[in-house]
Amino acid sequence: MTNHAKHTMILAVAGLVLSLPVHSASAQQQGGFDPQAMARDLPSQPFVGITTDGKPQTGLFGIKPTGVSTAPMIEAAEAFLASLTAEQRAKTLFPIDHTEWRNWANVHRFKRQGVSLQEMTKTQRQSAYDLLKVSLSARGYETSRDIMKLNHHLAELVSNFDEYGENLYWFTLMGEPSDKEPWGWQIDGHHLIVNYFVLGDQVVMTPTFMGSEPVKALSGDFAGISILEPEQQAALTLMQALPLEQQQQALLGDKQGRSENTAEMFKDNLVLAAEGLPAESMGETHRAMLLDIIRLFVGNIGDGHAKVKMDEVIAHLDDTHFSWKGGIEADAVFYYRIQSPVILVEFDHQGPIALDGPRAVPTRRHIHTVVRTPNGNDYGKDLLRQHYADHAHDPAHGHRTPAAQ
Repeated sequence: MTNHAKHTMILAVAGLVLSLPVHSASAQQQGGFDPQAMARDLPSQPFVGITTDGKPQTGLFGIKPTGVSTAPMIEAAEAFLASLTAEQRAKTLFPIDHTEWRNWANVHRFKRQGVSLQEMTKTQRQSAYDLLKVSLSARGYETSRDIMKLNHHLAELVSNFDEYGENLYWFTLMGEPSDKEPWGWQIDGHHLIVNYFVLGDQVVMTPTFMGSEPVKALSGDFAGISILEPEQQAALTLMQALPLEQQQQALLGDKQGRSENTAEMFKDNLVLAAEGLPAESMGETHRAMLLDIIRLFVGNIGDGHAKVKMDEVIAHLDDTHFSWKGGIEADAVFYYRIQSPVILVEFDHQGPIALDGPRAVPTRRHIHTVVRTPNGNDYGKDLLRQHYADHAHDPAHGHRTPAAQ
């Protein structure tokens, strides 16, 4: 391959051939890994947060009223806890600043904490769903449930109900539900992780991981279910609509191998330089399209809190970057990233894991998405730090400062 070929990529759009330069960003490391060993290492890795240079920006997040009630979440969390047995409660409850927040993995083979839907009675399971329903938007709840159902569909396709299934999702609660003290909950399972921190009427819903293999059920018990098509198409439409020069600026290179996402499990302290096309350089139409993409991800949280978050995103729009790997033809496979001081979004077409096909070849049948709050506020950590600065807490009762994590 010539040097020119190594640093050039050909994209076809509406019959036009575009020759775009390949930036130097490398693909995410592939190969074997041990998520259980990564989980065991968490206590030795103090939380910093995702940054561009290893140093979190300060002053981005503050404790302030939102005017959006969290009372329905408190009520639903209390009802869920009340539905559990004493043994289940002991497995489910953790201190607010416990490293269990960070102990999640989007793979199916992972030892999880808490109580699974599989272990619950029908009444308990409904209480768990009710907590999801009042915490998320209607669309966010539907997507979450559809991911669970697609995990069942995967079990149908590969005849493996031991490792895949609708009820193989675990719930934990950190802290006690309160209108004044910090608390939160987590759901952890294959292709679905939601970390939900609550302080007063403020919430932080990151890290959030949503994906599936496959992303559509064409047969079986849940035929017709499909997820992540809007997130896929909206970004492709934006990339196709950009002027050629800005497409070149957004493009980081070819789609490399099975996986490109950088901020999945055990990447809480990722250092990730901003790359690609600055939103500041976009025209108003394309800036609006970019915000619509972000809104699809932020919109998984309840509507009131989604608006609060989008106001935060808009305030930092000029510091936001949009980047891309892969083609831009109608059926292309690709990766994209949206990165700002207050949000990080990644979308990636993955190679097959459970389904047939070479693992190194990405397809539209397997998608991973991840949303993060950079600069130290994943899991609401920066809000918790500020709360601790203003309120005494008692380490003797199992509470530890964020620095101890």
